[in-house]
Amino acid sequence: MSRQMQAVKSGMSNPKAWVVIGLTVAGIVILAETHRRRKKGRLRVKAIREDFGAFVETFELLPYPPPPPPALRQPLAGLTFAIKDVFDVKGYVTGFGSSEWSRTHEAAGKTAVVVTALLKNGAKCIGKTVMDELSFGMTGENTEYGTPVNPSMPTHIPGGSSSGSAVAVTAELVDLALATDTTGCVRIPASFCGILGYRPSHGAVSAVGVLPNSPSLDTVGWFARDPSILCRVGHVLLQLKIVEPKRIRRILFADDLFQLSKVPVPKFVYIISKAVEKLSGYQPLKHINFGQHIASSVPSLKGFQDQSTNCQNGISALKALSSAMLSLQRCEFKTNYQEWIESVKPRFRSHTTDCVHTAISTSAENIKTLYKVRNEMRAALRDLLKEDGILVIPTTADHPLALNVKKRLCADFYDRAHTLLSISSMSGCCQAVIPLGKHDGFPISISLIAFHGADKFLLDTVLDMYSSLQEQVAIVSNSMPLPDINGNMDASELLKEKGNAAYKGRQWNKAVNYYSEAIKLNETNATYYCNRAAAYLELGCFRQAEEDCTKAISLDKKNVKAHMRRGVARESLLCYKEALEDFKHALVLEPQNKYASTAEKRLRKLLGR
Repeated sequence: MSRQMQAVKSGMSNPKAWVVIGLTVAGIVILAETHRRRKKGRLRVKAIREDFGAFVETFELLPYPPPPPPALRQPLAGLTFAIKDVFDVKGYVTGFGSSEWSRTHEAAGKTAVVVTALLKNGAKCIGKTVMDELSFGMTGENTEYGTPVNPSMPTHIPGGSSSGSAVAVTAELVDLALATDTTGCVRIPASFCGILGYRPSHGAVSAVGVLPNSPSLDTVGWFARDPSILCRVGHVLLQLKIVEPKRIRRILFADDLFQLSKVPVPKFVYIISKAVEKLSGYQPLKHINFGQHIASSVPSLKGFQDQSTNCQNGISALKALSSAMLSLQRCEFKTNYQEWIESVKPRFRSHTTDCVHTAISTSAENIKTLYKVRNEMRAALRDLLKEDGILVIPTTADHPLALNVKKRLCADFYDRAHTLLSISSMSGCCQAVIPLGKHDGFPISISLIAFHGADKFLLDTVLDMYSSLQEQVAIVSNSMPLPDINGNMDASELLKEKGNAAYKGRQWNKAVNYYSEAIKLNETNATYYCNRAAAYLELGCFRQAEEDCTKAISLDKKNVKAHMRRGVARESLLCYKEALEDFKHALVLEPQNKYASTAEKRLRKLLGR
């Protein structure tokens, strides 16, 4: 045996040599994997820059050939569209926003009915879009395929679950996009991206060839930038009559629901009322309390309400409605997918895992009651709107969240959103989202709702109102403060502002009078009571200040100023123990509040704690 072979043999028997060889091979593998990931990352970044990360995959489905003359031109000729990854396309796997789903399913044998309908009417499909896994989620984030970039606010979520479809339209990559809406999957991204969105009446558009999430809540919806395109798509998918008798329109403004919005109510009132004034066949804006109507018209909701709340409380009733909506979604998801989940044991991101686990653990014992709530809701909306009513509500209560915010840190965001979204989801009514520019840099919108089956009526209303609304948005954007207009909600805000001016001018009694007049017009606004309490404190009326703060807290438990002012009032009344609790509560809500921190220490010392 040669000396070289002996050396090799000797080295192979040495454990240290194996360690060196192992480390060398591992280093090579790691370098290769690092290079592969960097290359993949660069390609992903490049793709995001080009298409805002909207697409899962791109392809071309060409439109059907146009009919020969003298037939009319195809209504969607020349338009492009994208589809959410829940629509079947022959020869492609429908991914459901999840690689776990994709790897366990075959390519579709047929194309979804709605996709074929758009192709037949002249539109071209260019690809499938990113979505929340299994249509669970309202942020639009997908850690596996990447979160589509919101062109209106790149550092914030695009909204979901139909995020990619909304982004593709907003970024002008397509003229329109198909999506589905279960608990807000079209409405939220339309609002957060600042485009038009449409959720049709439940069951009005074919769902053949579309993966369901919750069939009783699911609808096929769509996005567009142009109202005429939104309506043309509606005519194709809903197979609407071209001509319908002109009807007078009653516009119902849900005062209580706009109180949930972070946008000042007078801004909405002004834009909508002025837009309506310029249109023929529209009655003046009528203010209503929508929650109270639901509380009195949907008796089955009582089983879903917190027993500590008043059953006739409107917002409480709507929170119960959202609870019923989520219960129904979970029950039906379980029915559709429990077998697949238990056999495949798929892995999802944490939020999807939580949603799936909750759904699979849900009991269906109250399913009949859930369907009863849905039927009562539809009847309640029909009774309210009849054939000529349009309900106006804020689409969402909050601005879009910043990216990568943990769900547990924003539970209130989800609760407020579901409160508004449950109205159409549980009634099956049609809903259109109309952007109204921006407020504090964030896209804002309103939603118009018509009774179930009134899709043409609603789409025609959108076409009527859109230009007039945008004109008023431009006026509001260029003029501050807002002009004074009729309406109790607006008048009360004006009185509040006068009270604020009197307060700043140290005219305490005058301020109290103005706030009192505002409260007469609107008894559900916590700010009015809280501001009057501040004036009472200046006048030394500590008992009245305490009562006003207590009322404000009953309306808004997170009103830090109300807790602070009640603490001051109680301390002045020598109720140190109760005052301490108020300042402690204020610190829970606002940990950096120096005044509350100082007051708490002072009171602890007084009480010997």
